Formats: sequence, C-alpha cells, structure tokens
Amino acid sequence: MKEYIFKLTDKVRDYECDLQGVVNNSNYQHYMEHARHEFLESVGENFGAMHERGMDAFVSSVQIQFKHSLRSGDRYISCLNVYKKGVKLVFEQDIYREKDGVLATRGVVESVLVENGKLTRGEYFDTLLQKL
Repeated sequence: MKEYIFKLTDKVRDYECDLQGVVNNSNYQHYMEHARHEFLESVGENFGAMHERGMDAFVSSVQIQFKHSLRSGDRYISCLNVYKKGVKLVFEQDIYREKDGVLATRGVVESVLVENGKLTRGEYFDTLLQKL
C-alpha cells in the first residue's frame, strides 16, 4: 500500500451487496464520499458548516476502476491523497480490503467550489491544503 494523507477503516454491510454477493459498484462511490467528508473533519472543516457559510463543494468528475470485489463483512480501508489542479481539488482515492491489502477500487474525484452561487478559482482549496 502506498502512502496516503488520510485513511478510514469501515466494514461492508449486507444491504450494500447485490445478487452476486459482492458490493454493488455504486457503493464504492459512497465509501469514497464518506472518506472525503471525514477527511474534511480531520482538518477542522465540516461540509454542512461550509454550506451555511455559502460555500458548496461539488463533484465535477468521478473515475473509478473496479479491481477486486468486496463482500459482506469485509473490513476495508478507504485512503486518499489530495492536490489542487487549476480550480479543482483532486482526490486520489483507493480502497483496500483490510485483511490482505488487496486493492478493491482506484478512483479520482475532482471537485469545484461554488461560493454564494458563483464558481470560484478554488482559493478556499488553497487554505484547506495549507492545513495539511
């Protein structure tokens, strides 16, 4: 496993699996989103509080490569790195099965910031990244 600035461990729940007994592909995106929100909390920010201040982060692009299926009861580690690219904040996110380190998914999620209804140049992202 490579180095990451944030890791979150969780467990697959039965209802997240499809007929084949593996995690439905849409749930990996949920896992990644939850890790991003927890990452924000770890640097002293809160998604809801941002909204109350007129700042809304929106996902502008998601790319996910599915490598190995997780199953009910599997514990997994959702990992991320982050950097700014132009006006976007880019999250490189990987999910590993905890017991053996097998890579389940690899993703890249890009987000933009809208402040008081207007797209920003991502200045707030600079402030956020300085906290790392």
